[in-house]
Amino acid sequence: AKKYPHSSRSYGAFGRDFVKESAKTGKPFCLSISFKAPHKPDQPDPLFDKVYAGRKFTKPVNFGREYGKHFSLQSKQGRQYERFISWGYRDKYDEVMAVYHQMVHGVDAAVGMIRAAVEEAGVEKNTVFIFTSDNGFFCGSHGYGSKVLPYEESTNVPMIIYDPRHPSSGKKLRSAALTANIDVAPTILELAGLEIPAQMDGLSLLPLLDNPKGSVRETANLINVWGPKEAHSYGVVTKDYKYLYWPFESGKFEPTEELYHLTEDPHELTNLAPHKGKELLKMRVIYDKAVDHWKREGVNYNGYEPYGDIFDRNTPWRP
Repeated sequence: AKKYPHSSRSYGAFGRDFVKESAKTGKPFCLSISFKAPHKPDQPDPLFDKVYAGRKFTKPVNFGREYGKHFSLQSKQGRQYERFISWGYRDKYDEVMAVYHQMVHGVDAAVGMIRAAVEEAGVEKNTVFIFTSDNGFFCGSHGYGSKVLPYEESTNVPMIIYDPRHPSSGKKLRSAALTANIDVAPTILELAGLEIPAQMDGLSLLPLLDNPKGSVRETANLINVWGPKEAHSYGVVTKDYKYLYWPFESGKFEPTEELYHLTEDPHELTNLAPHKGKELLKMRVIYDKAVDHWKREGVNYNGYEPYGDIFDRNTPWRP
């Protein structure tokens, strides 16, 4: 702790030491590190104070409240809406983003420590790296801050899989395939040569290493049952469209649908749901099947089971 007072480099040092000791055994090892940064509190590593000092940052094209007026009223009830102001995106954008990027830079440095340890241990040709995030961040897009809500800035995150044993290694291939966080565990199991349990909903992403232009799934689900009940939502995504349903109904709130053509409108500036077009009908079918699956397969854990009924479009809200 004295040598690495910031948590990010401390994690990097722990990972480095773990790799060194594990490699000595000659046995397979698995290291999983979840960095605190760039999560709050905003405490970047002072070692990198000069990296982004005084920088100017380009705001996203959908920055500000005027680009979120068409979002559901329910989405504005969580803390994400007020954090556009309270976290400084509206008035101190450059300052806030400099701190955010400095924390990300610290994570990058820590990952570098671990990668260097893998090379020093001589296992770099047989060690797979998977790098991703559990969520994105709004950073002022649509007039929101933070995460959780089912829009692109929050749900669409990058992922890197580096397998030095694979023929694609070093080619820096990119894939636009639709994937989900539930696909990570099956991917790791297949990489380790282990059987994927039949009850797992996720799918291995390894076929994308062979064919980055291919696909592993046609749809993915966006689920939020955290925070105020008004902001609970369920959505389904295909390669081209996203459908969202906000079930909360009380007083000024009515069940709300949102539909976005992601290939033509990646910044989600136009809600197509009010037009009642054929794509809305198609996405409703996909959504209803996802809800039916929840009802059939959902387990009575942590209060999740009732949401099969709550998210049913044909069932009135029951607070």
